[in-house]
Amino acid sequence: MKLSQIFDNAPDWEFTGLTCDSRKVAPGFVFAALLGTVSDGRDFIQAAIDNGAIAVLTDERDGEWEIPAIKVAEPRLAFAKAAAAFYHKQPEVMVAVTGTNGKSSTVDFLRQIWTELGHVSASVGTLGAVGPSGAVELGHTTPDPVAVQSTLAILANEGVTHCAMEASSHGLAQYRMHGVQLAAGGFLNLSQDHLDYHKDFEDYFAAKMKLFSELLPEGAPAIINADSDMKDKALAIATAANLKPFTVGWRGDHLWIDEISPRNTGQKLQLQWETPEGDKETIVNLPLIGEFQALNALAAAGIALSLGADPMAVFAAMEKLKGVKGRLELVAETQNGAGIFVDFAHTPDGLDTLLRAARPHAAGRVICVFGCGGDRDAGKRPIMGEIAAKYADEVIVTDDNPRSEDPASIRAAIMAGAPNATEIDGREAAIKEGISRLKKGDVLMIAGKGHETGQIIKGETFPFSDHEAALTALAEIEGGAEK
Repeated sequence: MKLSQIFDNAPDWEFTGLTCDSRKVAPGFVFAALLGTVSDGRDFIQAAIDNGAIAVLTDERDGEWEIPAIKVAEPRLAFAKAAAAFYHKQPEVMVAVTGTNGKSSTVDFLRQIWTELGHVSASVGTLGAVGPSGAVELGHTTPDPVAVQSTLAILANEGVTHCAMEASSHGLAQYRMHGVQLAAGGFLNLSQDHLDYHKDFEDYFAAKMKLFSELLPEGAPAIINADSDMKDKALAIATAANLKPFTVGWRGDHLWIDEISPRNTGQKLQLQWETPEGDKETIVNLPLIGEFQALNALAAAGIALSLGADPMAVFAAMEKLKGVKGRLELVAETQNGAGIFVDFAHTPDGLDTLLRAARPHAAGRVICVFGCGGDRDAGKRPIMGEIAAKYADEVIVTDDNPRSEDPASIRAAIMAGAPNATEIDGREAAIKEGISRLKKGDVLMIAGKGHETGQIIKGETFPFSDHEAALTALAEIEGGAEK
């Protein structure tokens, strides 16, 4: 492909690839020198040249180099569009889902529903790219445009026709998904998170809403969680963008829940949905626990319905859904039947939702083990402590990913909101203590890390899995069996 085919006023030269990481530059590449919050890509232009870059894409600041510089007002957007043009292949039906919590589960559930409907399907996000060949780690919820577009091209070449993607606020704000040809988009919720990156809550919401205002084409379905506090604002933005709103949830207008009946290992959903002939209803026996899992499954079903899927086939597929790794995942049971769950909840809203979801399924106590990440929004720490103290019968405060911060100071901030909690230095020890307290009918919620297999301490990532720590502790305590 030639530079002139993608960039205005660029040389008529062939190029072999593009990247924003100077270390990945190979001969014939275009290097995108992007200005970030921590570093300036221009500082790495010479390294890119040394590695064989033939052109640099950058902003309109002054500067000249020994290779042509393509200067544009918004280089991140130009980079995303260039990546889409270079790889030029995506699954036919692309969907993006944004929201603070529930993205991973929703896109995975949608992938499963589509697969049951006979489509070759995939999902892309925090859990990696999951398709016909299995899962591939991507490193970020919404990776950089080259990773996005190259992954979509690989999936399309594998025969994938339907793909659901997570759209993070960082990814949307940084144009990582611009260039993805979307058929529909979904908004789940908004709660406090990433305020270390976004200047305030409104800025965070505005980044999320780029999905509706900038990415979706006119007439595309915009699936909205009707139970979100931001529903009316999201609805207004979708309407202004000439999208087709499709609301779901307890208060949904197009697909809604009448009643949920908790079961030990699942829940019975009484659903209604809108049709041209009038409202219809059905029963879905969902094999997942937790109200928020039901709402995520409903959002996935709503996306499928909004794109024309047969309702009864979608509802039948919901009854076959499998839980997403690290999302309210049953890891083990004690000999007396107490359940040990692992969940990714790492925000106030996520922890609130998790603990309230656990209550109907617990005949006994709800015990919670959690911590907060370092170098992230510190304001949420006492808030999460308060939530844990409110909704759990016993709380154990420990470490998450302390990163560069002192773990004890993070725990102290959480303890300010949960003064009666038990503080334990070391996540492994905290998990073992939580399991040792379990009695018949209790449930243990280990929150914060979910599917992660490492713990970041002082800039170094050490192997650590909540799943493995729980199973090891259970084996030491009573020789428990994995589920």
